Order: sequence, then structure tokens, then C-alpha cells
Amino acid sequence: MALSIHPAAMRSALTLLALAGLLAPAAHAQLEHHHHPAAHEPATHNHDVGAAGNTYDLRWIDAMVQHHTGALRMSEFVFDIGSPGVGALGKTIWRDQAEEIKAMGQWRKAWYPEAPVYPVALRPGGDPNALDGLTRMSSAQIEAMQMVVTKPTPSNRVTWFLEGMLQHHGGALMMAHDALNKSTNPTIRRLAQRIIVAQRSEIMQLRNMLQRDGQNKSSYHQYDSLFNFR
Repeated sequence: MALSIHPAAMRSALTLLALAGLLAPAAHAQLEHHHHPAAHEPATHNHDVGAAGNTYDLRWIDAMVQHHTGALRMSEFVFDIGSPGVGALGKTIWRDQAEEIKAMGQWRKAWYPEAPVYPVALRPGGDPNALDGLTRMSSAQIEAMQMVVTKPTPSNRVTWFLEGMLQHHGGALMMAHDALNKSTNPTIRRLAQRIIVAQRSEIMQLRNMLQRDGQNKSSYHQYDSLFNFR
């Protein structure tokens, strides 16, 4: 099935997002002419959403929505917790990522009105430029994106949240850089840059909180090379 984007639906959603401050005016003008080159077949694991192509932004949105959903679930475990700053950070993460989930949902409806309502991924050997090259995201893929493998206990939930969210943010950094490498959509690129800036700052906060609790592992620094972008 050929990919189709309804111009009126796109303009309506883009105008709404521009008014909400999530889309720069220049991006609003450029987006109607965006286009993606075809590329190679993707891996089907980790945070790789696959090859560049006309459905890349759809696949990236669906993956990032699942990833953000995992952050919401993790944050809820530390709401109103007594440890200084932890509950407040959890609420900040929840609020910011819930807003981004809402925006990505609006973009998805505007740009891909013919896409299935369920989250999609590139099928093995599928055409990255066509909707019929996609398949329903599996439960294993959703779980991998959400990165919520275990649940905390009352005694370990602070460390569980701080260490888990640090790794979770690292996954988002990888996905953001993937978008900067493969997407030419200025709105997606703008969000990817926003994610890098916000989650870099939050990783530093998470590390400071862990250090305050006597934790300072080398693995806490494994994503430092992803802190910057061009």
C-alpha cells in the first residue's frame, strides 16, 4: 500500500502544534516538503527502529511513545517518596514525557492517517517506504522499548528508579541520535534535540542523587558520548 499523507489534516495538526510552541514556524513551512531516502534493512532489537524511509518517522514515533510510556510507569513508583528531590524529578519526567506523547500522537494522526491504530515496526525485509512494509509491534518489542523489566520493593525503589531511569534515558539518547541521522523531518529533529538536552540534564541529576547515596559506578557514564549533537 502506498504511503499517503492528507494535506489538510497535516496543516491542521501542524498549526495546532505551532501555537502550542512545539513546532518552530520555519519547521511548519518546511515540513510539507519533507522526504526520506531509502536505506538498508534494520536490526530488530535494542532501540533500532530500522532504515530511513518514508515510514521512518512513523516507526520512530511509535517506538518513542512506548519508550516514554516506560518512563511514566517508572516515575509513578517514586511519586511523593520521602527521599529529597527524587519524587519531584519523577513528576517532572512524567509531566514532560506525557506532553511529548500527546504531541507525537497528534503528529502521527496528521502525517500518517492511513497507518494502523496499533504501534508498528518494520517487518524483516519490509520496504521502509511503504505502509505494507510494516508489521504490528510485538509484545517483546514493546517491553524492550519500555525497559521496565522488574518492579521495585519499598526498600529499593529509590536506587531502582535512579539507576533504571539513567539507563532508560540512555536508550532515549540513542533513539534521538538515530532520528538525527535518519530523519529529515524538522519537527522530529527538533524533538530529538530537545530530548538530548533534557535527558542529558536529568542524567546528571540522577548521577548526583546516586552519588549522594554513595553510588558512583562507571556504568553511570556510558552515555556521555551522546550528550552533544550537531
